[in-house]
Amino acid sequence: MNVAKSGYRVFSANSTPACTELSKKITERLGVELGKSVVYQESNRETRVEIKESVRGQTIFIIQTIPRDVNTAIMELLIMAYALKTSCAKNIIGVIPYFPYSKQCKMRKRGSIVCKLLASMLAKAGLTHIITMDLHQKEIQGFFTFPVDNLRASPFLLQYIQEEIPDYRNAIIVAKSPSAAKRAQSYAERLRLGLAVMHGEAQCSESDMQDGRHSPPCVRNTFGHPGLELPCKQQAPFPGIELPNVGGRIAIIVDDIIDDVEDFVAAAEILKERGAYKIYIMATHGLLSADAPRLIEESAIDEVVVTNTVPHEVQKLQCPKIKTVDVSMILAEAIRRIHNGESMAYLFRNITVDD
Repeated sequence: MNVAKSGYRVFSANSTPACTELSKKITERLGVELGKSVVYQESNRETRVEIKESVRGQTIFIIQTIPRDVNTAIMELLIMAYALKTSCAKNIIGVIPYFPYSKQCKMRKRGSIVCKLLASMLAKAGLTHIITMDLHQKEIQGFFTFPVDNLRASPFLLQYIQEEIPDYRNAIIVAKSPSAAKRAQSYAERLRLGLAVMHGEAQCSESDMQDGRHSPPCVRNTFGHPGLELPCKQQAPFPGIELPNVGGRIAIIVDDIIDDVEDFVAAAEILKERGAYKIYIMATHGLLSADAPRLIEESAIDEVVVTNTVPHEVQKLQCPKIKTVDVSMILAEAIRRIHNGESMAYLFRNITVDD
C-alpha cells in the first residue's frame, strides 16, 4: 500500500534483524511497507540515521524494540524522531512496546528519576504520542507532556494459559511478592482461580537496603542541635515465607518484567517444596539478562512465557523452556485506530483496574 492510500508511514528505528522482526509483523498486519531508512553505527560508535523518502506532512510511526544495548536503542529513537521532525513530518508517534528505564521511576537516595528524564528527551526530540505496553508503573504516564497509550498484554497471556496449559483449572495464580499481588489478583479473577501471595524474608533484598527505602541509617544525629535527638528506626524482623497450600496444583507466577531470574527461581523452589507439580512464569517483557537462560534451564521452572515486546531469540536457543506470545496484532490495531481517529476503548476490553 502506498502513502497516498494509507496516509501514514511506519519506520523501524533499529537495523538489526532481531529488532526489525516485530516491525515487519506489524506492517504485514497493516498492509503497508516499512519506511525506507538507514540506521547504523559509525566506527567511533556514533549513531547515524538517514531517512530515504519524503515524509513531509505525513503521520509517522516509529517502532523501536529495546535490545540488550539499551542506550544505543534510545539514541536511535531520539535521532530518528529528530530527523523526521526536521523533515517536516506532521505527527511522530513512537511505538515502544517495552519502555526502558521504567524501573527507575521513583526517587532513590541521592539518585534521579531517569524515566522522567527520558520522557522529556523524547518530547524534545519531536515525539507527539507514544504507544507502549504494560508500563512498570502506570503513573509513569504522568511524566509525559503528550498522550500515552499503555496497552495490556494480559489478554494474550490469559489465552495462552487457557489453550496451552493442560488442566489449568487446577492451577493457582502466584505473586512472588506483595508488590505483584494486584496484577496476580487480576489474572486470578478473570481465570476464576485461586490466588497465593508469597511474603516474608524474600521481599527484602540487598538492593532495597541500598536504594534509600530504608534511609536514613540508624545513627544518632551528631551535627544538629545538642538537645535534639532523632529517633532510630528499628528494623522489624521478617517472618518466614508464608504461602497457602499449593500441594498437587499447577503454580503460575505472573509479573510484568522478568530480567534477573534469581527471585523467580527461588520462588519456584519454594513452590516445588510445598507440593506444586508444575510451575509456569508469565511476564510481558522478557529481558532475560545475564545468565537467565541457564538458570531457568537448571531450575524447577517448567516454562517461561513472555511476549515479543523485547527480542529474545538468542535466549530461546539457549533455553527451550522459554516460549513467546506474539502481540503484534494489538500494536497494529492501535496504530490503525490512532491514525483513523477511532476510540481505543476496544483494546482495553476485559482489562481490570489493577492490570
